[in-house]
Amino acid sequence: MAKKKNKKTTNKFPSLLTILAGILLLVGGFATYNNHTSPNNYLKTVTNKVINSNNQSTNVTSSQSEILTRLVSYTNQKSAGPTSNYYWENGKSRLSGFDGMNAGNYKFSADSLGRSSTARAILTYSEYQASRGSRQGSPLDPPAWPHNPKVSIHYGLNNRTYHGYLYNRSHSIADSLLGKGSYDSKYNFTTGTRPQNVGADQDGGMRYAEELAENYWVNHPSQTATIYYETTPLYNKNETVPRGSIVDIKSSDNIIDKEIVVINSVEGITIDYNNGNL
Repeated sequence: MAKKKNKKTTNKFPSLLTILAGILLLVGGFATYNNHTSPNNYLKTVTNKVINSNNQSTNVTSSQSEILTRLVSYTNQKSAGPTSNYYWENGKSRLSGFDGMNAGNYKFSADSLGRSSTARAILTYSEYQASRGSRQGSPLDPPAWPHNPKVSIHYGLNNRTYHGYLYNRSHSIADSLLGKGSYDSKYNFTTGTRPQNVGADQDGGMRYAEELAENYWVNHPSQTATIYYETTPLYNKNETVPRGSIVDIKSSDNIIDKEIVVINSVEGITIDYNNGNL
């Protein structure tokens, strides 16, 4: 019997040590989280993966994920968004990926599915001057460029109706800002609806963001100032047509510091974002 009692005592002792060690690990882990990662900072650094049916993925940051959710809602509703002009302002710019780039540099990229992804440029006044006047090149077909039907679009903002092609080969960084360089790659183009490109009044959509930069150069001509300009198309899962784009703009003197979200939608027309068909 004594041996049995000793055996039982031996089994209980490691069990108590295990429980105590687990408690210490939990307390230590909680303290480490509190000391090094506030909830707000944690949300900023989280990366969500959008997985498609082919097990390929693209990275979408937590802030982009929230914007994409809004874009999906607006596009599903065939809405022009909160301004009725296919864009909204979303606070200050959140630029990234400019390490190693200098004034006049630009780069375009594709995601893992071969779709146009983030385009970046450090724009100069001389580029703006050189691009004034006629178009500096011919727009390139973006990846998965769809059939482009003629349609009628009635705009609620101004009660006007557009008659013409549904889609534009939409620049991520415009001809008016980058000039000839804006035609260097098909990855600087996405399939954008007519109002995504210019809004309901020719001053909305992507055009709204572009005019912010253009007006800065008009009012602050300078050979030393630069504009950091970044456009990121956002896709829902493995769709080929983006639901919209985030445009981040910041001048070197901080006069411009904005994030613009552009909605790739059409009032009154249902789009299949998987392929661009109606």
